[in-house]
Amino acid sequence: MYADMDEWTEIRKRVLLGGESKRAILRESGMHWRTLEKILAHSEPPGYRQSQPRKKPMIGPHIKRIEQWLEEDRQLPKKQRHTAKRIWERLQQEEGYKGGYTSVKDIVRELRQTRQEVFVPLKHVPGEAQVDFGHALARINGQLRKVPFFVMALPHSDAMFVAAFERECTESFWEGHVRAFEFFGGVPSRISYDNSRIAVAQIVGKERKLTVGFLQLQSHYLFEHHFCRVGRGNEKGVVEGLVKYARLNFMVPVPQARDFAQLNERLRECCRGDLKRQLRGKTTSKEQLLTEDQKAMRPLPTGAFEAARVVSTRANSLSLVRFDRNDYSVPVCWAHHPVVAKGFCWEVSLYVQDREVARHRRCWDKEQVCLEPVHYLALLERKPGAFDHALPLDQWELPGCFAVLRARLEGELQGEGVREYIRVLRLLEKHELKTLTQAVERALEHGALTRDAVAQFLYVRELPKNFDLTAHPHLQSVRVQAPDLRQYTELIT
Repeated sequence: MYADMDEWTEIRKRVLLGGESKRAILRESGMHWRTLEKILAHSEPPGYRQSQPRKKPMIGPHIKRIEQWLEEDRQLPKKQRHTAKRIWERLQQEEGYKGGYTSVKDIVRELRQTRQEVFVPLKHVPGEAQVDFGHALARINGQLRKVPFFVMALPHSDAMFVAAFERECTESFWEGHVRAFEFFGGVPSRISYDNSRIAVAQIVGKERKLTVGFLQLQSHYLFEHHFCRVGRGNEKGVVEGLVKYARLNFMVPVPQARDFAQLNERLRECCRGDLKRQLRGKTTSKEQLLTEDQKAMRPLPTGAFEAARVVSTRANSLSLVRFDRNDYSVPVCWAHHPVVAKGFCWEVSLYVQDREVARHRRCWDKEQVCLEPVHYLALLERKPGAFDHALPLDQWELPGCFAVLRARLEGELQGEGVREYIRVLRLLEKHELKTLTQAVERALEHGALTRDAVAQFLYVRELPKNFDLTAHPHLQSVRVQAPDLRQYTELIT
């Protein structure tokens, strides 16, 4: 077969342009006359062409059986499907196949290629969104962790919002939506999701029973929902692609942050910067296309959505409230009382009769105890002997002036020194540690050690040097007679 393009072109020139006879070319080259006809008929070598498919006498009778097995595999996990080798073994054992492995492998490859799914390109109208979660490594406070991150994408403009969380749960699902709506400046008219347990409680045929948490979010923002068919994540292919894009572009190299707040601020800046990018086939940037999305969106509701899971519980005898398998302290005066716990992504707030009585940083571990020392000071005032053995105070680090104050109180008041020291600490129930520290330092300078004395330094305010009555004209005519001190002398005598 002649495949050299130089030789192919030379023969065509000699015959078609130079008028040289075909017989002369055949004598010179020794080629078959059909080969010469092919060279003159085609401007380039057409390659090998098979006129009809080869017969497969060995594997042909078994193709239907192989197709059946491959069809059954579509209902099974990918890791538990037939390989070509396993099909070959089964054909030998069950069908009496005598052929080689290569024939089976070629047939399996052909059948799988014909079964690959083909997708229809979709148009994306402004104002619609897609949501998904991804996972990536991040170094938070020096610890390398695998963290989930929330992604909302607007397919029309390809704008996206990304936020990382401690865990993929209802609270992070809510918080991600709230932040994304604020970032985009509106609520998408329709949002597409996969069938995660956060949003879908049960699938019955084509119908979905939605979770209470999802319905609460939807009721507040009033957007339409769309759930993909099971195993058909391609129906929200835009956000699937942006999850991968965010991981490769926003989180490579592995991001390092002090906490999630710093990491999320960095991700927000990445999303803002990404709006400057212009997509292939588009004439404008993402930022300009985003304005079309925003025009089609619903305005944000006037009231804010509280992205918190609410649980009614009760404080036990240790003044602890259990939420999400962790215990959080409340002031001892609320022990044995009903308590409402509100779990946000980053903190847990505890309420008694609609009044917030405690707030803790949320713990995402399990079976942990989060104690606030100030909550137990009222009880320790009644039981000062337990002060040095109290677990809530075990890791409590106070400025050095507090140790000096305690030593001096114990020296001067002896048995009542610890109780008086606890009374001073109880001022933290209403004042910040920094303010109380300054008051204790001033009290030590003046030798005023008791609780009441320290409290006076918390309320000292600098008085104005001049008392101006300009704004009080009705007082300007009042005259106060100077006191006669001789009257007090007469009282003494």
